[in-house]
Amino acid sequence: MNPTALQILLAAVVVLPLLGAVGALLPPPPGLRGRNPDQAVLRHGVTVTGVILAASVALAVGFDHDHPARTQATTDISWIPALDIRIHLGIDGISLPLVVLTALLTFLCALYSYFHMPKGPSPKAFVALLLVLEAGTLATFAVLDLMLFFLAFEMVLIPMYFLIARWGGAQKQAAAWKFILYTLLGSVVMLLGLLLIGVTSGTFDMVALATDNGPKSQISHTVQLLAVLAIGIGLAVKAPMWPLHSWLPDAHTAAPTVGSVLLAGVLLKMGTYGFVRIALPIAPEGMHTFAPYLAALAAIGIIYGSLACLALVRKGAQGDLKRLIAYSSVGHMGFVLLGIASLTPTGVNGALFANIAHGLITGLLFFLVGALKDRYGTTDLDDLAGETGAALYGRAPRFGGLLAFGAVASLGIPGLAGFWGEMLAMFGAFRPAEGLSRPAFLTFMVMAGLGTLLTAAYLLLVVRRVCMGGSLPHVAPATASGGADDTASGEGSSAEAAAPEAAAPAAPLIPDIARYEYAAWTPLAALTVLAGLWPAALLGLTDPAVQQLLGGGK
Repeated sequence: MNPTALQILLAAVVVLPLLGAVGALLPPPPGLRGRNPDQAVLRHGVTVTGVILAASVALAVGFDHDHPARTQATTDISWIPALDIRIHLGIDGISLPLVVLTALLTFLCALYSYFHMPKGPSPKAFVALLLVLEAGTLATFAVLDLMLFFLAFEMVLIPMYFLIARWGGAQKQAAAWKFILYTLLGSVVMLLGLLLIGVTSGTFDMVALATDNGPKSQISHTVQLLAVLAIGIGLAVKAPMWPLHSWLPDAHTAAPTVGSVLLAGVLLKMGTYGFVRIALPIAPEGMHTFAPYLAALAAIGIIYGSLACLALVRKGAQGDLKRLIAYSSVGHMGFVLLGIASLTPTGVNGALFANIAHGLITGLLFFLVGALKDRYGTTDLDDLAGETGAALYGRAPRFGGLLAFGAVASLGIPGLAGFWGEMLAMFGAFRPAEGLSRPAFLTFMVMAGLGTLLTAAYLLLVVRRVCMGGSLPHVAPATASGGADDTASGEGSSAEAAAPEAAAPAAPLIPDIARYEYAAWTPLAALTVLAGLWPAALLGLTDPAVQQLLGGGK
């Protein structure tokens, strides 16, 4: 595709969500109001996010796949000359998959909300916040200036805070405040590290800083250590890395369904992307020094997340299914951080693959758990698995089958997307970069392997308890809309009373997957299978870019 066309597409992908957010707050034009203003603004959200998704797909199609290491679709305009801060946009094989993933998940969330708007204030504010969140996330993956990266990184905090605080569930205010305080404090520290790099090198341009013979040569070893420490803390909070993860379970538990999908599927990736895009190429000596500590914390996070999930799924623990999936994200993102800490092409490629796989699989799981709560009014595992529990295989077989698919994909079974990233991350730890302690990284690899076994244990327990349920009481079957069937004939009732022993316990039906849910969930399931069967499609994009990034831009 023509470079100018690519440049326009990328600029449109970043700017259109902001324009759409402004449009969502304006009155709908005559003829587009639908049945009511709420429907019109929700349709506006679907339309704008759909256009952005189409533009991102066109960007991916027009991308030069023969040279994925080269920065493409670039825009480079001076913004603040005195500080050498530029409006510098561009994508390569590392950022392109994340741009498409962000556009896809936001569109699916808008589509889902059109049919099932979460309880809360006006949909106008909801759609506007959703689009501002998308703009900040897309800009984070597209900008190539450190100050613009920081602004985009921070741009997502306010809309996510309000999505949790205004449209969330129980304890939403406390969870929203915990989210904003953790991430803001981490960002303040990160800003100091970014300023240290910019002031020392004389530029904030990420492309120039990533080359060995560029401004990076002016950054001393001590400055690199301080910069990686400061930037790493801010990125680790967003990743999230143990022990800076404690905001995540509360935020996920309280957030509305689409908030949880975007938080897990997109926002967490901003932290790990920052490690790959900024810390690895710009401060390699600092990363080399801190890599063993990063790997150790990542391995602990894998074990910790799995043990927390096992504690929640235990009978009588009153564990929340949304909270369990949130803790599982701590473990899965631990594999991403372990791959990055190996400082090898194999490990970093595995980390980038695991990023995408986690976004697809965990996004699907949060959609499913949100729909499960809508049907049952709870995500408490004891309630779902008790006498009146879910038993989804019998009551909603397609729903139960898709939940089991998501769980199996999340535990990393071969043939699905979750397998490749975690395997490559452990391969990276098996043979880390030169100068790193191999015995230490072998220990971390063994811990990660143990984490995969624990992950399989708790996810299979979830499937057993939620999909199979407990013993069922004898109740009359419900209709597909959830109401009881009260049209039984008198003769049938008399026969049942006369021969109670002959009547088999019947599980009440619940609504199975609706058409709009198929539309929102099927792409995630299909891409999970596609990425598992054809990993070269993604690795072919990331590997050349990673090789160049680790080679100092060569």
